[in-house]
Amino acid sequence: MSIVIAVVGLGLLILVHELGHFLVALAVGLRPRRFYIGFPPALAKTTRNGIEYGLGAIPLGGFVKIPGMHRPAPADVDLHFGRALDEAPGLVGPLDRLRRPLGAGDYEAARVALDELAAAVGRARLSPQAASAAWKGLSEVGDAVGPDAYWRAKTWKRVATIFAGPGANILLAVLLFAGLYMAGGGKATSAVDEVLAGTPAQHAGLLAGDRIVAIDGRPVKPGQISDRIAGSEGKPLRLTVRRDGKQVTVGPASPVASDGRYRLGFRLRGAGLSPPDASWQALRLTGLVTREIGASLGRLVTGSGRKEISSPVGIVQGSSTAVKEGGQTYLWVLGLLSLSLALLNLLPLLPLDGGHIAFSLIEGVRGRSVGREIYERVSAIGIALVLLLFFIGLSNDIGRLGGG
Repeated sequence: MSIVIAVVGLGLLILVHELGHFLVALAVGLRPRRFYIGFPPALAKTTRNGIEYGLGAIPLGGFVKIPGMHRPAPADVDLHFGRALDEAPGLVGPLDRLRRPLGAGDYEAARVALDELAAAVGRARLSPQAASAAWKGLSEVGDAVGPDAYWRAKTWKRVATIFAGPGANILLAVLLFAGLYMAGGGKATSAVDEVLAGTPAQHAGLLAGDRIVAIDGRPVKPGQISDRIAGSEGKPLRLTVRRDGKQVTVGPASPVASDGRYRLGFRLRGAGLSPPDASWQALRLTGLVTREIGASLGRLVTGSGRKEISSPVGIVQGSSTAVKEGGQTYLWVLGLLSLSLALLNLLPLLPLDGGHIAFSLIEGVRGRSVGREIYERVSAIGIALVLLLFFIGLSNDIGRLGGG
């Protein structure tokens, strides 16, 4: 069950990302053609105001289709209509009359040629597969030469639409962090919130609700408890706690090393922060995590950060573990994953969002579009680098799952 929750949580982050793209595209006039919760095949769909809304059978995130993401090129004709041409050679004339204006950048003439081609496709005797590909090609090329195509929009509209996906994930992370700080994730108290199973604290008899007042007979403040235990270097400790109005001694218990720090295995209850304080702490945490993720990517370039990379397998495994540790722990992890997803997508690599933003800015400065062949070459490099990151993360995760 914990794995299911982890997968659903990851799907939610993807859905939030796509919803960000969708809402801002609508706001700036780049009317999306489709918005799905989940992935096809569609279980249900409806069309409103020219937008197809659907519920996919694969419940992992969602997707949005924004028209004309790339400048159209004559090669699109061969890509979309090759099968139809094989079955109906009579389409060669209409297809040539579409290629020429696409190559010349005459998109008004291309729209006229598309109308002629649509009529020719309607008359041709095509197999269902060829007909489906041809009609899809008419739609794709029609979107690319239309006045509301993404590639033709003003630079600020393109940047805003693409940044909205990572921006939605960043906003979700900040909201989750702020909510958790208000719910008790702020300044620690001396009260024990949870005792973890199988730990020295549990074996010694520490209970949730106990209030720690001293360690080894020395009074301790809430902010000192963790440091005092960590500083023991594994030596046995006795905790003095207040329980049901009485003072009780727990232990001795020997802390064990975990994540580079000695711990007894309990969590302290946090004091909830006010909304302004929680918001500030959430923004501060977002900044700190962003800096650390940037540093880890820098270490990856030098080769020292390879072991820090994880694939979706490791992400689901870590999220599943967090689910078992409690709702609040899982929400902290979900917030960190949302932020990580945003920052990964902002890398200036095509086909990631950061790559689209970088090219939009370059084209805005140049005052004209970058050639389609350059997009394709840079995309090939970006896809190779993303796949490399994926396989590095997957090899790390396989090693962890295998106990390496």
